Amino acid sequence: MDWLDDLWGDLLSEEPLRVIAAWVMLDAETQATIHAHLERMVSEDGYADSQRESARAALDSIDEDE
Repeated sequence: MDWLDDLWGDLLSEEPLRVIAAWVMLDAETQATIHAHLERMVSEDGYADSQRESARAALDSIDEDE
């Protein structure tokens, strides 16, 4: 599961280059699933402010790259 931890570490790093490098390695179905999860992290209860901020940064990087 180290690769999964690494993936989420990259996606939530708040570093645009790391986010995009991880993102482009994913297939379209996985991208859609992760994008939806990041949107939930930003909008739903149960996540810490720091998690929300990291998810928002990831979405900003991903959406800017498209």
